[in-house]
Amino acid sequence: MRKFKISVAAILIAGTSLAFTSCIGSFALTNKVLGWNRQIGPKFVNELVFFAFWVLPVYEITALADVLVINSIEFWSGDNPLTASVKSVDTEHGRYLIACDGKGYTVTHEATGEEVRLDFATDTQTWSVITKNGESLPLMTFLDDTHVRMATPDGSGMEVELSEYGVMAYEFAVGANCMAMR
Repeated sequence: MRKFKISVAAILIAGTSLAFTSCIGSFALTNKVLGWNRQIGPKFVNELVFFAFWVLPVYEITALADVLVINSIEFWSGDNPLTASVKSVDTEHGRYLIACDGKGYTVTHEATGEEVRLDFATDTQTWSVITKNGESLPLMTFLDDTHVRMATPDGSGMEVELSEYGVMAYEFAVGANCMAMR
């Protein structure tokens, strides 16, 4: 009986210490499942899958895994284990390795070792290219749900609508600007 009380006390202490560590975390696993659910089809299909995932307890299991394991790892280490990954992409210019660390991407040309770093600043909603000397050059800033500010070769920047027309207008403006600079 004494061993049982000690075991229960240890479990309660461990559970309480996890509960009071303030490791809210990003709920990366649950958000990945939810993000996948949001993009699988029309909103009615998304809603049916969402409801099915609550009934089957997919969301409950992912939330429990986030609370008990993943968020605690993120709190104590500072890095979420689900955000770190390396993917390879084959192009006509060779193979590129893309490493994600949760804060941005490092793109490395496999044959030459040349690297490009892309970082996202959540406070300004800006993607930036990090130069070899560590300087951050803004590439794209989200202005609202339908517009971004894109870098241009002359450094002036251009507001671009997030549509096929907006992207074509940006490509034309940058192409014309590049031709004028020659």
